[in-house]
Amino acid sequence: MAQGTVQVTHTGTSRWRRRTGEYASLTAALEAAADGDILTVAPGTYRENLVVDRAVTLLGQEGAAGSVRIAPPEGVPLAVRASAQVQGLHIEGQDAAVPAVLVEDGTPELTGLRIVTRSAAGIEVRGGGRPTVRACTVDNPAGVGIAVVDGGGGIFEECEVIAAGQSGVAVRGGGRPRLDRCRVHHAAGAGLSVTGDHSSLEALGCEIYEIKGSGVQIASRAAAVLTDCAVHRVTGNGVTLDTDAVLTLADCRVHDVPENAVDLRSRSVLTLTRSEVARFGRNGLSVWDPGTRVDAHRCEIHDGTGDYPAVWVSDGATAVLEGCRVHDVPDALCVLDRGSRADVVDSDLSQVRNIAVSVSGGATAELDNCRISGAGRGAWFRDHGSGGTLANCTIDAAQTGVIVTKGAAPLIERTTVTSPTEAGFYVSAGGRGTFQGCRVTGSEGYGFHIIDGCRSTLRKCRTERCARGGFEFAQAGADGEGAVVEECSSDESTQLGSPAAATAPPAPATQTAGLLGGVPSPRSTTPAAPEAAPEPAPETRPADTVLADLDALVGLASVKREVRALTDMIEVGRRRQEAGLKAASVRRHLVFTGSPGTGKTTVARLYGEILAALGVLDRGHLVEVSRVDLVGEHIGSTAIRTQEAFDRARGGVLFIDEAYALSPEDSGRDFGREAIDTLVKLMEDHREAVVVIVAGYTTEMERFLSVNPGVASRFSRTITFSDYDPDELLRIVEQQADEHEYRLGPGTGEALHKYFTALPKGPAFGNGRTARQTFEAMVERHAGRVAQLSAPGTEELTLLYPEDLPALP
Repeated sequence: MAQGTVQVTHTGTSRWRRRTGEYASLTAALEAAADGDILTVAPGTYRENLVVDRAVTLLGQEGAAGSVRIAPPEGVPLAVRASAQVQGLHIEGQDAAVPAVLVEDGTPELTGLRIVTRSAAGIEVRGGGRPTVRACTVDNPAGVGIAVVDGGGGIFEECEVIAAGQSGVAVRGGGRPRLDRCRVHHAAGAGLSVTGDHSSLEALGCEIYEIKGSGVQIASRAAAVLTDCAVHRVTGNGVTLDTDAVLTLADCRVHDVPENAVDLRSRSVLTLTRSEVARFGRNGLSVWDPGTRVDAHRCEIHDGTGDYPAVWVSDGATAVLEGCRVHDVPDALCVLDRGSRADVVDSDLSQVRNIAVSVSGGATAELDNCRISGAGRGAWFRDHGSGGTLANCTIDAAQTGVIVTKGAAPLIERTTVTSPTEAGFYVSAGGRGTFQGCRVTGSEGYGFHIIDGCRSTLRKCRTERCARGGFEFAQAGADGEGAVVEECSSDESTQLGSPAAATAPPAPATQTAGLLGGVPSPRSTTPAAPEAAPEPAPETRPADTVLADLDALVGLASVKREVRALTDMIEVGRRRQEAGLKAASVRRHLVFTGSPGTGKTTVARLYGEILAALGVLDRGHLVEVSRVDLVGEHIGSTAIRTQEAFDRARGGVLFIDEAYALSPEDSGRDFGREAIDTLVKLMEDHREAVVVIVAGYTTEMERFLSVNPGVASRFSRTITFSDYDPDELLRIVEQQADEHEYRLGPGTGEALHKYFTALPKGPAFGNGRTARQTFEAMVERHAGRVAQLSAPGTEELTLLYPEDLPALP
């Protein structure tokens, strides 16, 4: 029974119909109404299934929003089959098999409806329905929020899906809605889901968030256009495209996503314009399979929070980046597998912790007029068939600008590498490559370093201010061939070649003696050329001398005790063997835990020297690696890289920093496990050849060892490196000052102690590294102060005062 009355006002011109009337039920009023009538509903609960099949206006009483409840025990509460207007109703559905509001035909206008239901859908539009839905809310924890199916369409303006047990908005069967300034949140399926042939969606100014799944999912030949939309705080991918899906994102933001920000597969196509992708746990753009393609124009991709490349292109897919910025990510661009391709034009790749551009598995990368800065490595062409072009690019402040290995053959043209810490261009392990008009300036190592007889070609290249030499070529290959060098020059030598030889064909460069100060003259190898001598073992210092260096380190009292105890056991065991007695088995592999900057690498280096002095290791040298040096991008490559690192460490110590990164907590598409398995086997097969030390934060290393018992069983003990206290940090600064011929002036020691006491000890605090950075900052401020003096004396040039201290962060 209705708890109110329905007043019907006839607005037509027919004389014989009464102009007003009141009815006890909505059903009766609707049966009596004609096109153009206005039905004003009094407050109350109407347990009726309403069918609006005439062009009437159905109004909840003004000033009583939500007081008119349509709540039948079963079936569809409100079905609209005409171009009616419905306003201000509260709809409650109880039937999980049908929608709460169903629009089947016409162009009705639904305004201000509040739908609280447990139905199959809050609002469903199908067939010939083309409604305009304004300022409506849907709360449906049992089903879909809004469904547009079977050719339906319509416009949804300023609507909100408060909750949905399935997708927030679902479009299928050729549905074609438009969303304008809508909000979709707290859905248990995708926020927006569009599937099937001829299905499409247009969204403008919408927000999708708090979704248990993908924010936007387009699949099975469906299409969508999103403009000025935001997708964030979802549990799955931000955007997922699959099976011939087509999507355009313009002026959109996808951020705070634990998985891939955008994931494309199976011939899907994405056009991304002026959009931002930020704070993603896996890839910013993940592009898979032949025919799949991303075109990104003037976009920004930044702040990857996991350990994955910002842009991943594999299995024959294509990515195009034009005028884009990629920054503050572990790796910027990874292209792998034959047929995969990335074209990057006029873009910036900066603040990349590992590799800016990685190309492997026969893939291709084409970079034109791009800028790479602040990367671990600029571009790495890894293996046979992998190549492409770097043209008109600059690479600044990388460890190595361009690396070419294992048969890769890129073309590098007019590319400048500035201030690399290791080398501008490095070619090894059968890498090839052509370098034309390239330049290296300010390298702390070599400009061009080409080893292993690699047959690279260098034309019109130049180096300037390279600390170890402009060009370094190792011996030629077994076939007598090596690098081809034409018209190259360095600021340390004259141009390669001579007038007499200018017309002769270029000859391969051969091995040179020592480090080169300039460009070597190319000369042919002869049969009598001697083989390269094996690398000499480093001079071994006595164990007591190395232990004295260990004792001289600031702090680390417990670490020193642990290392001395281990050293004593090894030494006594050696002496027992010499006396014909059994020696206790000592596992020499160690786990170092503690914060950055607490001396783990320094102690590892001294430990290797001690073992060499005791005759346990042949050389005692240290090879330091991390996840990026061991883990490849595809199955099989990780084992090769781990084997190579292990081989480099033979006779010494393999130090794996941040080893826990090999076993992330969420290890879905990750090859770190392959590195661990390879390492465990190598440690077993060559237990006497290499000492392995794994290091990292204490909590993360505990987790790493607990989830990898095979690794934990191979280590003898864990040594914890405690944080330095303010007294010890002060001593480190005093050592730095003494080493660089500075002195602390009156009151400076006390000021430093107070500074280190007050310094925030957050995740970025670097312990000993912080002490060294503080000293460097003091020297810089001292220089700025003393430079203003006309004739500073020795005291002014050496004394550091409290005012030279940097400000607390």
